[in-house]
Amino acid sequence: MDSKRKEGQLRRWLVSSAAALLLLSLYSLIFRFSAQDAEQSGSLSQYVSEQFVGIINALSGRPWDEAALTGMAEYFEHPIRKLAHFSEYACMGILVYTLWSQWMKRGRKLNLLTVVWVFLSAAADEFHQYFVPGRYASFADVLLDTSGGAFGMLFCICVAALYRKARKRKEDRKEKTP
Repeated sequence: MDSKRKEGQLRRWLVSSAAALLLLSLYSLIFRFSAQDAEQSGSLSQYVSEQFVGIINALSGRPWDEAALTGMAEYFEHPIRKLAHFSEYACMGILVYTLWSQWMKRGRKLNLLTVVWVFLSAAADEFHQYFVPGRYASFADVLLDTSGGAFGMLFCICVAALYRKARKRKEDRKEKTP
């Protein structure tokens, strides 16, 4: 029993350490994106949109003319930018939930802590953006980011529930076989 306990604690520390390192890396990435001035940020968004439209164009089988490509890139730039926000914070929700779940019992407190943590992180990011030339703070982005974090947390909860269910089925089958 003592060796199982030590294994559990080692696993807890390893998972916590990995989640914390990935979370710090994610914070660094988000900070760097937020520190870009309006021109840099716009150029990056435009580039990503152009690449996305280029892939869609290649898959369509009928090449579009330059005006259509430009129009599509402009059309998709805003949704792609918002999807990037959502995705970054979904990753944050996964990492924060994973980190805190090693030390707290699953339940409402853990869920609330995760969502509040993501909300405060998003608010701090928008506050930082407020001081970057040509950028502004947006409460709508804070809400979008928080939604992404909540989605990431719910993803973890669902995966854990599926894992527990599969493990229970395996144990039940084991008990039935002589």
